Amino acid sequence: MPSATHPSALRTWWAQRPPAAGAAVMATGIVSVALHLTGREVLSRITLALACAAWLILAANFVYLLLADHAQWVKRAGTPGALTAVAATTVLGTRFSLLGWTLLAAVLLALASLLWPWLLFLVVQHWGRRMPGAVFLGCVATEGLTVLAATLAAATSTPWLAHVALVPFWLGIVLYLIALFRFDLRQVARGSGDHWVAGGALAISALAGAKLLAAAGTGMYLWNADDQAVLHDVTVLLLTLDLAWYAVLLAAEIAWPRLRYDVRRWSTVFPLGMTAAATLSVAAVLDVPWLDAPGRALLWIAVAGWLAVATGAVLRARSGLRSADADPGPAVRSTAPR
Repeated sequence: MPSATHPSALRTWWAQRPPAAGAAVMATGIVSVALHLTGREVLSRITLALACAAWLILAANFVYLLLADHAQWVKRAGTPGALTAVAATTVLGTRFSLLGWTLLAAVLLALASLLWPWLLFLVVQHWGRRMPGAVFLGCVATEGLTVLAATLAAATSTPWLAHVALVPFWLGIVLYLIALFRFDLRQVARGSGDHWVAGGALAISALAGAKLLAAAGTGMYLWNADDQAVLHDVTVLLLTLDLAWYAVLLAAEIAWPRLRYDVRRWSTVFPLGMTAAATLSVAAVLDVPWLDAPGRALLWIAVAGWLAVATGAVLRARSGLRSADADPGPAVRSTAPR
């Protein structure tokens, strides 16, 4: 019988996981949300369980580095991928709120709100020119707070929470515009997966707008008719721009195929799932039934993408564990994505 993987080999392999691995939780969580929106509850709960397991593992690693290797924690916290911790937490919180678990969702909102300013500050300090698609994670993490806060506001009939959610909504759009000027457009043809976040950030912004409109539709008086109209128009514009990015990025994938597995491919699955969720949500909130069919089609594309990337991740993990087992030397030789 083959020998079991040595614990030190497992630690060696895990230590090499980049901060961007949190995108796997984001991708799995939003696919769960989109499956719920289409009534696929069994599949939705299965993917939710997988997302929760991955989140717990990443959270344990986050705390371990903070306590045991603070220098390494600070180094990782300054990379754009660190913001996946905030985004992943808000996505899970949103799904829990949809289940009716409002207390747990509120706890995750509080946790994400505490992490967000510190991680965003550290990441923005390291922004440069010609950045990869991960530069848009500042917008994603910020809009994630709006999505969760607005979802909770609607579930608990809490007007002040919806009003507070407007702040990160508009701030997220500003962060997107700043990131757009720092994004290296050559990544559309050369990127390893995270270039899709250029569209995914617009998708979560559109979802945030839909959630704010849905909160106002529960009977709470949140803002006047003019403000409602502006929010409506901005949400439609965000979804339109997201779908345009989707078409451009999909065409680029066909023109310049990149079929090898990379952990940054989870940052491709996330926008696929988020675009589906945003389209379905906008269709429901704005009463645009013809958008429902495209939203469902986009969902199954996201599911197919999730299965492909998950298969690649499992195969790469098996290979990595075998290599680490054969040479369980110093824990971290590189923090580059694998």
